[in-house]
Amino acid sequence: MRDGNAYLHPQYARSLSAFGEPLKLPRCGGWLLRREIPGADATDAAGCYPLFACRDWSSLGEDVDALDALEGVVSVVLVTDPFGGFTREELEPHFDDVRFFKPHFVIDLTEPVERVASRHHRYYARRALRELEIEEQLRPVDILDEWTGLYAVLVERKGLRGIQAFSRDAFATQLRIPGAVMLVARLDGELVGADWYYVNGSVAYRHLAASSPEGYRVSASYALLWRAIELLAKLGVRWLDIGGAPGLSEQPDDGLRQFKKGWSTDTRPTYLATRVLDHRRYEELSRRAGGTNGYFPAYRAMELT
Repeated sequence: MRDGNAYLHPQYARSLSAFGEPLKLPRCGGWLLRREIPGADATDAAGCYPLFACRDWSSLGEDVDALDALEGVVSVVLVTDPFGGFTREELEPHFDDVRFFKPHFVIDLTEPVERVASRHHRYYARRALRELEIEEQLRPVDILDEWTGLYAVLVERKGLRGIQAFSRDAFATQLRIPGAVMLVARLDGELVGADWYYVNGSVAYRHLAASSPEGYRVSASYALLWRAIELLAKLGVRWLDIGGAPGLSEQPDDGLRQFKKGWSTDTRPTYLATRVLDHRRYEELSRRAGGTNGYFPAYRAMELT
């Protein structure tokens, strides 16, 4: 089995250093990004995108408590791993708020793909498989430039920005992290789609997926995920996390949500864990930002617009 637990690998945190200084939590083994707060002589801390992972969840609270001793750190926020070894009740004493964030769609890989996929998804996957050649990219870093080009299509199509947009340098680092598995789709020899996974023991995470305009036309995403389910099961993986729906609020008719729901056998919750470390500074910065709309930290709410 190819195993790496990429989301707690130090190189993964370093790949995101354009958005903050990697900060290791020594007891639990997880990483945060210490970010400068625009217009203020202060910083805050955030879990790495898309999920915070750690080796010892029972020690996370001690690490969060110790952040109080870091001068100039105003707050901390992270999104929990849906397969993390913790309960909500265990986190609550160490955070101001631990709220349900969004469900992640998961697939039980002991089930055959024909039973997992919905009727709609089976139709599109089989149609796409008749046109496409799907194979594992054994050295993902070898197609760094092709992958970056594919992802640029997604960035433009979805209007991604900030940490979600990633950079070529970030991809160059992430593709070398142990546990990376990539499947590619080619049409007449041309790369039209790719799915990127990270394997961590019995769980795989669908890290990123992208298609070219031609890949969208031939429904490459259906063929890729079909083959990924087959491959990961052969590698001994039990669960596949294909992520949650986009956005901060539930949109039942969202196309990506429907795509993921049509593959999943269950859902698992993620939680948004937040804590204010310097209340006076937090309130001052939030007032200056002019409102919260429930976003945390409130002084970064404008980043949503």
